[in-house]
Amino acid sequence: MVKPQKPPSGRTNLASCIVATVFLIFLVIIVLIVYFTVFKPQDPKISVNTVQLPSFSVGNNTVSFTFSQYVTVRNPNRAVFSHYDSSIQLLYSGSQVGFMFIPAGKIEAGRTQYMAATFAVQSFPLAPPNEASAATMPITTTTMGPIGVPGGFGGTNNGNRIGPTMEIESRMEMGGRIRVLHFFTHHVKAKSGCRVTIAVTDGSVLGFHC
Repeated sequence: MVKPQKPPSGRTNLASCIVATVFLIFLVIIVLIVYFTVFKPQDPKISVNTVQLPSFSVGNNTVSFTFSQYVTVRNPNRAVFSHYDSSIQLLYSGSQVGFMFIPAGKIEAGRTQYMAATFAVQSFPLAPPNEASAATMPITTTTMGPIGVPGGFGGTNNGNRIGPTMEIESRMEMGGRIRVLHFFTHHVKAKSGCRVTIAVTDGSVLGFHC
């Protein structure tokens, strides 16, 4: 004769619940440790390699030109960086003179992508020269490339006077997101700012400092 089995007691159910809860807490802790150590989100890095003005025109105390900037963007994360809110802004004497949206795209995990942006800057008035126009300032260089002439007008090139100069500021921003472990989504943003010194006589780029 088979004896009927007794239903599990309340203590057994409680013990099972406690074990399951402890296991879930332990699993969550492990996931968080991995997330904040191995997969911790980082902002991409922007490096400006070259700044050029393919065309340049000055007259009647106004200037217009075509601006080209070449950069590298490194994604240090272990996940794809999807950028969709990106732009380049040009400033002169504190006012915006140029703007361009950067098309959306993706940069693979741990990869570096080369990007180029070229756009026309409409004519805008030159700021009046100040006392620095009579100064003679040296141009310095580093192993990484040229550094911009100090702000103001006037400068030298290998000891020779080059005439009046102007300075513009380039600001680049890249916003987007990365998705870690196909579950966590994190918003990241990269920024760069460069001061570019230009010879007003011919539009040559004398240097830039970022």
